[in-house]
Order: sequence, then structure tokens, then C-alpha cells
Amino acid sequence: MDHPQNKNNGLFHGTTAWDWHSKLLLKEKYGQLTLADLRFENGQENELLNRIGARLLKTQEEVINILKKLKLAH
Repeated sequence: MDHPQNKNNGLFHGTTAWDWHSKLLLKEKYGQLTLADLRFENGQENELLNRIGARLLKTQEEVINILKKLKLAH
């Protein structure tokens, strides 16, 4: 059974895409996001998704879809 807190582990696995370019791309598209919202540490995917979701009033699933659409996550 999938546990919600583990659901997104590895979302950014194998990618170096989460850099300044990615953050700027998201800030350009969603101006209400702050650099603090976009702060990412390995193993903290859920926290990142929750911060972005809270700022954009989106669910984690919707945030994941946004990131995939922008090719910032697998």
C-alpha cells in the first residue's frame, strides 16, 4: 500500500533540473511563488510540493502535473 508521505519519494530522482533555471521558470509562470517556496533539499519532495501547492491553491497531484508539464520532474 502506498503511504502518502512516501508517494512522491524520488520524484526528482535522476534529474539535476531543480536548479535556478527551474525556479526562475516557475516564478515566471507563477509570479506568486517565492524562492522560499521553491527551496528543495534531497528527500524533502513532499515539503516542496506542499509549499508550492499551498501558494498556488493546488493539490500535490496538480503540482506534480505542473512540474511534469514543464519537464521539471519525472
